[in-house]
Amino acid sequence: MGERDWRPFVYGGLASCIAELGTFPIDTTKTRLQVQGQKCDKKCASLNYRGMTDAFLKISKQEGFIALYSGISPAVLRQATYGTIKFGSYYSLKQFFENGEESVRTNICCAVVAGMVSSAIANPTDVLKVRMQVLGMDNNRLGLFACFKDIYKLEGISGLWRGVGPTSQRAAVIAAVELPIYDFCKHTLKSKIGDSVSNHFISSFIASLGTAIASTPLDVIRTRLMNQRKFIITDRKSSNLYKGSLDCLIQTVKNEGIMALYKGFIPTWIRMGPWNIIFFVTFEQLKKIF
Repeated sequence: MGERDWRPFVYGGLASCIAELGTFPIDTTKTRLQVQGQKCDKKCASLNYRGMTDAFLKISKQEGFIALYSGISPAVLRQATYGTIKFGSYYSLKQFFENGEESVRTNICCAVVAGMVSSAIANPTDVLKVRMQVLGMDNNRLGLFACFKDIYKLEGISGLWRGVGPTSQRAAVIAAVELPIYDFCKHTLKSKIGDSVSNHFISSFIASLGTAIASTPLDVIRTRLMNQRKFIITDRKSSNLYKGSLDCLIQTVKNEGIMALYKGFIPTWIRMGPWNIIFFVTFEQLKKIF
């Protein structure tokens, strides 16, 4: 029992970090697109991107190419925790409950549990990543630990778990769609093209489309909640832009329209496609090698 238990955790963490490094600039453009137009934040209100390509080019030109990797340190740290726990828990739970028999219902349940638990634990690294991505090089000169100290000093320990509700919900949705679809496609295609790289490539690409459609609205809400700071109204009082997930949803739709919930959809899908492909191909190869 012992040897089989740790492998999914190690493979999941390694593959997640590799996939994150390969696709992070796309994630930065996605984050900037999601927060632009957000009221009460001068940085976000001043953003004016016409789309993913325009955002990518403007960030590179105005802030330097390295700005596209703003927040990479907490992102890799996040994958080292989130990816390790999520994929390790999912495949371990599957192994425990299924005994080799594929069941879509069991896969979904295992994925929801793994996604929610791992994202809640890794939430502080997600907050740091979003803040550093939005502020770009101005914030990254301070570094990861200075950003952590700044959030803790101004907002307390709760600031590091800002947006944990929608983050866990999003992670549950992503896991519930991504992992069962991948496993179903892989199992279905195995009889035609075997347990090959082509199988892993096609299955992961299909899983990424479903995941992007299901998760983008939650991702927009999560990103905005994580980015908000405590805005000073008087010398003594401060208020949050959003009171919670539902309030963020209502204000976003009211101020910007229903399609604002799908801001950043294209870069989300374009990132999820390569991310899933890199992850699952790497994960499957690690399984075969070791």
